[in-house]
Amino acid sequence: MNWILTLLGAVAAALLIRALLFEPIRVDGRSMMNTLQDGDVVLVTKPAVLKGDLHRGDIVICRFSGRNTQHTLHLAGSLDISLTRHTLFVKRLIALPGDVLEIREGTVYINGEKTDESGIDMGSRSSASFGPLKLGKDQYFVMGDNRGSSNDSRSMGPIARDMITGRAERIILPLSRFLQKP
Repeated sequence: MNWILTLLGAVAAALLIRALLFEPIRVDGRSMMNTLQDGDVVLVTKPAVLKGDLHRGDIVICRFSGRNTQHTLHLAGSLDISLTRHTLFVKRLIALPGDVLEIREGTVYINGEKTDESGIDMGSRSSASFGPLKLGKDQYFVMGDNRGSSNDSRSMGPIARDMITGRAERIILPLSRFLQKP
């Protein structure tokens, strides 16, 4: 009986750690190439988001409004349970609340200043233009590094802080890139 309590305690601790501190997230898609590859697993921290400690250039895990999957479980009789699965996106944080963002021929400008994206291992670039857009007090603008192949704030709009669920800190899979910063 003692081992059951130990097991339940370990499971509860693991769930609490995953909910509040760290969570592994698998990258699904090519929108962050070449920084992150399809199938990479990143370690995501959550306290930074809870404290609001976010910076331009961070790689964040986020949701977009209306991008969820509905599932309904049909139980006995007419009892149904509806479940919502939030689709998570891995994107780079480009602009913060109050910033004015503009993209001219693929080059990002924040508050009129050209951004230095030389350290980002970009996939395809887009030569499109966007904005200018002034972000509200609770709005963030995110984009994939593979600019030519990314659904992000350019098409789905800015996101609120509560739509950001974590920040990618380290790559944990594949082992050849273990603990590299994305």
